[in-house]
Amino acid sequence: MLGVVNDHVRLRPQIEALPAYVPGARPSGSAFKLSSNENPFPPPPSIVAAIIDAAQETNRYPDMYATELTEAIAAHIGVDADQVVVGNGSVAVLSHILEAFVNPGDEVVFGWRSFEAYPIAVAVAGGESVRVPLLDGAADDGASAGRLDLAAMADAITDRTAVVLVCTPNNPTGPVVRVDELDAFLARVPRDVLVVIDEAYLEFVRDPQAPDALAVFADHPNVVLLRTFSKAYGLAGLRVGYVVARKRLADGIRATATPFGVSHVAQQAALAALRVTDELEERVEALVAERARLVDGLREQGWTVPQTEANFVWLPLGDRTATCAAEAAAAGAVVRPFAGEGIRVSVGEREATDLFLKVAATWR
Repeated sequence: MLGVVNDHVRLRPQIEALPAYVPGARPSGSAFKLSSNENPFPPPPSIVAAIIDAAQETNRYPDMYATELTEAIAAHIGVDADQVVVGNGSVAVLSHILEAFVNPGDEVVFGWRSFEAYPIAVAVAGGESVRVPLLDGAADDGASAGRLDLAAMADAITDRTAVVLVCTPNNPTGPVVRVDELDAFLARVPRDVLVVIDEAYLEFVRDPQAPDALAVFADHPNVVLLRTFSKAYGLAGLRVGYVVARKRLADGIRATATPFGVSHVAQQAALAALRVTDELEERVEALVAERARLVDGLREQGWTVPQTEANFVWLPLGDRTATCAAEAAAAGAVVRPFAGEGIRVSVGEREATDLFLKVAATWR
């Protein structure tokens, strides 16, 4: 009988206990959306044209293995095509990785706070999250604030650890891991523990001490790289991500992937994006310059801002977070609050930076 509550059908306990994923709030009216780390520039005309052309074939299933796109990505970054697995955004690819390598009760180690999808994906895979606090900068006058504590993450690895997630640059705080600390960390990780280097914001990194992750991948059989077309490539609405892994590992990840998970439109858009990387790199450079202007403006106001290498800035506001986020939204700049911790401000249009700096000055 419809409307009768059935208390006998039970969800898995891990699912009932899942934290909710909180997306960036959508603005109303003419407010700037600085809450989702999106690229504020619309796709170039050539990508839009590819999307329109591909839409004519939406009555057909897409290439299940995204063969042409996989080969193009492999050629673009210099690996073999059988080492690339494409999926419906890097979050979906991460879920496939965890499904392939995590047994019920296995531990997955990651820094915290980091990407909020991590504990959700781990729980869905049946694993247990091991959250390692970020460095707070107390030992170096704030220089290391918001950085992953790789030494502590290595200490947290046990016989139950299956996977370690290294988000670099770290979302939502912004710092990148450096080559010396990553080398030291990997030297301590057992060879049977998978290390996922999540590089969603790779293209925005300008720190000369940042590692060459492809070289790290070449030297470490237990390392895989997670990347996306959502940020620098401006295809967030189409959901294309990929993992770079050794063939045996890639085959396992591919086996867990949702059949036909990447639409034909998304595949063609990503292919078109790879053909105009010079144009997209100009946009990235503009965002990096705007990031510097935002950081400099905040520091001139007296804020302590972690050294971000992504397309966002982190302000640790603690108990003031919700109030400040609401004030920013009321002024026309919608940011992403993390209750009781701080706000993440995406780098957007120049006018958005001006507006947010004006609001932030009132909080001092």
